[in-house]
Amino acid sequence: MRLIEVLGRPCALALALAALSCIPALAQQRDAQQEQAQTPPHNNAETWREVRGGPSKEQEYTTSIKGRETKVLVQTYGQTWRELKNGWVTPIAGWLIAAVVVVIGAFYRWRGSIKVHGAPTGRLIQRFTPFERYVHWVVAISFSILGVTGLIIMLGKYVLLPVIGYTLFGWLTQLSKHLHNFAGPVFVVSLLMFIVMFIKDNLPRFYDVGWLLKAGGMISGQHVPSGKFNAGEKLWFWVGVVVLSLIVSASGLVLDFPNFDQVRAVMIEANLVHAVSAGLVMAISLGHIYLGSIGLEGAYDAMRYGYVDEAWAKEHHEYWYNDIKSGKIKAGAASGVPVAPQVQH
Repeated sequence: MRLIEVLGRPCALALALAALSCIPALAQQRDAQQEQAQTPPHNNAETWREVRGGPSKEQEYTTSIKGRETKVLVQTYGQTWRELKNGWVTPIAGWLIAAVVVVIGAFYRWRGSIKVHGAPTGRLIQRFTPFERYVHWVVAISFSILGVTGLIIMLGKYVLLPVIGYTLFGWLTQLSKHLHNFAGPVFVVSLLMFIVMFIKDNLPRFYDVGWLLKAGGMISGQHVPSGKFNAGEKLWFWVGVVVLSLIVSASGLVLDFPNFDQVRAVMIEANLVHAVSAGLVMAISLGHIYLGSIGLEGAYDAMRYGYVDEAWAKEHHEYWYNDIKSGKIKAGAASGVPVAPQVQH
């Protein structure tokens, strides 16, 4: 009251109006402080939302590294990639591979290893040359390295991380990444050699239809003749080796060598194609690996040593066996030649 008496009513009125004018500013400051308290520190979401919208006419973005996407600071396609990969591709691929493992395990428990009915003759037939076996094993070993490391990279966060912890999982994932990157080119080169080498013997034949209709006799136990490779092996060759593996290889090279000036959209698309095709080829390959190891007696020895007994050849690949015995396949031909006629097991 003494201040009002001293200053007079006009001055008091001016002070009151000034105080009232400060109220909205104080309210805005209070709201900003409350919003900042609720926002995590160093959160620049609003800034990046503006950046994501692209440069405006009044403001252009610049980066220290020049390239085809110099002014693209945020690739909006990346969010779509993350949702597709984490929500669809990864879980579907993981469950598909797990389902195939369960089916193979159940089949082996029911059927066991498929054995040759006839007694060994002691006469061996060369099924694969040393060079064919060498190329096959390079493909097989590099494929196995890529498959295991790829699964660690793709599924390890969900399967291994909760079990082994962050430190060991980080080390394992880093090792898997390097092995995957270096095994990839080896697989690509050996794969091309493999396709050229075996394409002739995997051409479809009319009798392959009968083999497919009877599932090769694996369920009924019935004898079903085939050529050097049966219809199941030919399906694996054309679908798994030629189509899917070439897609995996091409997309993998795009990811392996980003210094070829690919834009980020191409890398994202290559990653999705690589993950889908790799998941499919790994699932299908499990059937081939099973039959080539414990599922079919003698199959592993054929690829390891290059020779099979005549009884095995006649029971599993009768048309190929007949071509050898009739001389249609000449001695020294890569597709098979009789050797060591009296060798005993």
